[in-house]
Amino acid sequence: MVADPVEREPSKRELAAIEAEWPLIAAELAIVDAEVAVAAGGGQLAARRLAAARRSAARLAAGFEPARPNRSRRARRLGGAA
Repeated sequence: MVADPVEREPSKRELAAIEAEWPLIAAELAIVDAEVAVAAGGGQLAARRLAAARRSAARLAAGFEPARPNRSRRARRLGGAA
């Protein structure tokens, strides 16, 4: 019987991919928090916080390369696609 994908635990590879993406995830959460503060009437400080959070996320996203779990061993060893 095949396990329901919703009920199974993530594999070590999946956990590693999440861990690698975590700085970008955290930066995006900071944007959401700042947007909430702006929407709640946080004023100029909240607006500056939002701008800083967006800059931080953009810097992280520019240097972020998502994990490519489907590359072959040969491609990983050679540093490219095979």
